[in-house]
Order: sequence, then structure tokens, then C-alpha cells
Amino acid sequence: MRRAERDSRRHAERDSGRVAAGLVLAQILSLQLGSAVAKGAYGQVGPTALAGMRLGFAALVLWAVVRPRLMVLTAAQWRAAAGLGVVFAGMNAAYFQAIRHLPLGIAATLELLGPLALALALSRRVAHLLSGLLALAGVLLLAVPGGELAGAGIAAGAAAALCRAGYVVLNQRVGRLFPGWDGLTAALGIGACLLVPVAAVTEGRSVAAHPAALGTGVLVALLSSLIPYSLDMLALRRIGARGFGVLLALGPAVGAGVGFAVLGERLGPRECVAVTLVVAAGVWSVRAGE
Repeated sequence: MRRAERDSRRHAERDSGRVAAGLVLAQILSLQLGSAVAKGAYGQVGPTALAGMRLGFAALVLWAVVRPRLMVLTAAQWRAAAGLGVVFAGMNAAYFQAIRHLPLGIAATLELLGPLALALALSRRVAHLLSGLLALAGVLLLAVPGGELAGAGIAAGAAAALCRAGYVVLNQRVGRLFPGWDGLTAALGIGACLLVPVAAVTEGRSVAAHPAALGTGVLVALLSSLIPYSLDMLALRRIGARGFGVLLALGPAVGAGVGFAVLGERLGPRECVAVTLVVAAGVWSVRAGE
């Protein structure tokens, strides 16, 4: 009986891992498409303005749909939502600055170093450690370009990586403390309150000079915030932060595919090897379970 229960539990874990993998893959695809749209708008508005629009519009849409009941939140729920909101603001600002100075794939790769470091720190089995190291090797292989990288871009990418690691931990906590979407909605609102005023003061004139950029901001908010953040929360309710961090390593592979399909970017031998490594690590992570 105990063996049957263990086998049933293992099958359930694997099924949950496959569902989570699909959710993470969908959020990565949406995020990469949104990043491509965002970078294409930099000729009209700056990165801070676009980051503010991304977070602001996402918060407005989700608040209109969810209508969170703030008066019934506990102190623990408020602290978790506030922490995630601060991370949202920092992550958006840092990442959009990073893609201003770096190629999109390199910026996304640097941002992934945070979740991968977290995945390695949380490893409990040999398979966990090896899959994390395999993914890290692939990401680092992508992160070593042929030329020199801008120092400002590297600093912004490092800040985005730190925020991304915090995002994984805090998003999982919010998902556990809130049964519905109130926590994510409150966190987006807090993040928007922090970032939107900064964007308005620093780059409000550029948005006023190019009002069509508001439409781009709405599209970026949908592709890069609303869809990915919602899918992330669903995935983190099925797997832990370790497995989630490794699965995020599929980002460069998806980004390479989006770059080829949308922008005509081609992969060299080194990039193909890196993509193979991160995909293999993601599959291995799912099969290993939690």
C-alpha cells in the first residue's frame, strides 16, 4: 500500500511538473514577444517611460478585472504584496535599462542568472544540482559575446537578475497567502505607484510628444506583464522556486526562436549548443520532480 501511495505521489508530481513547464514556456514566449515590441519603441520613448507604462497599464487592467478587497487583507498579506510590488518596480526599471544597452538575448540571459543561482542554492538532490549547473552552463555560454558589453548594461542586467530572484521567492509566497488574484493585483498596484511617477517626471514629455506610444505600452503590458505574471503564479503553485528557476533557463532558447522568426536573427554554433544545454536542463528538471 505504501509503495502504491509513493508511486501515485510521484506520478502526481511529474504531471504537476509537466503542467508547470507548459505554463512557464507560455509565459517565456509572451515575455520575449513583449520585450521585442518594447525595444522597437525606443526610438520614440525611453526605457523608464516604457517600464512605467508596462507596469501601470498592467495594474489598471488587473485592478479593473479582479477588484481586490483590500480591507480584509492581513498584515502578512500586505507585507508580501508590498515586497513583491517593490521587486516589480525594480525589475521592470532595471530590465528595460538593460535592453537599452545590450542585445535582447544577452539582457534576458543576464536576468536569468538570479533565478538560476536561486535554483542551485535550493538544490536538494544530485539531479537538481546537475540540472541547475547544466542550465547555468548554457546561460553563461550565451552570455559570453564576441565583443565587449556596455558596463551600464551589465550593471542593469545584474540588478535585474537580483530582482528576478526576489520575484521568484516573493511571487511564490504571495501565491500561497492569497487564494485568488488579489495578491498579484495589489503587488502590481504598489509597484505602479512607485515606478509610474518616476517615469512621468523623467520621460513624460517624450510620451506626450508620441501619444501613439501609449498603445505600444498597453501591448507591452499585456505581453510582458499581465500574461507572464499570471502564468508564473499558476506555475509556482505547482512547483517550487528551484524547479521554476531552472525552467526559466528556457528563456534564451525561446528568445532565440523569437529573434529568428520575428527579426531574422540566426544562431551560430555556440548559441545552438547553449540552447541545447538549457532545453535539456529544463526537461531534466521536470522529469526529476521536486
